[in-house]
Amino acid sequence: MDIGLLANIFNFILFLVQIYYFGMIVYFFMSWIPNARENKFGQFLAKIYEPFLEQFRKIIPPIGMIDISSIVAIIVLVLFQRGLANIFDLIISNLV
Repeated sequence: MDIGLLANIFNFILFLVQIYYFGMIVYFFMSWIPNARENKFGQFLAKIYEPFLEQFRKIIPPIGMIDISSIVAIIVLVLFQRGLANIFDLIISNLV
């Protein structure tokens, strides 16, 4: 397989993870705006992000009225993205 093509595929995957990250940030801040998650856009984002966030809510209970599971989920997503980038770099460097 051509290394340039493989690098493009890896960059596209990282781009998709980055888009998911930014969408999660938007969804996170929408929780601060009254009724923002009840509109069509909020419901669309809920279908995408709630399955991911639900895994963290099962493990991390809310502290009073504050749900920190979203913050933990964002941190895990950032770590995943960085780990994936390092793995891709390692693969590409070993192929050269």
